[in-house]
Amino acid sequence: MRSNDENDELYDDGDSEELDEEFPLGDGTADAEATVSCPYCGEAVEITLDPGGGTHQDYVEDCEVCCQPWRVSVQYGLDGEAQVEVTALGE
Repeated sequence: MRSNDENDELYDDGDSEELDEEFPLGDGTADAEATVSCPYCGEAVEITLDPGGGTHQDYVEDCEVCCQPWRVSVQYGLDGEAQVEVTALGE
């Protein structure tokens, strides 16, 4: 469904089947943030998660307190709950 800018009516553009295949879990709620402890300085830091990035994600992010780089691993369950692990980049 998309909005028609002229009169803001919704119309079916035929993409709904593609979306169902791409997002089989429906419109459930997925975690979009997590609080983690920095493996270097030990401070609790809230990070933003990207549920649209896939069910398993690995990336590097810097601590906003001590600026050291972390390896962040995110695994989403079928219920949308994120399991987040943060380790020192060199480990």
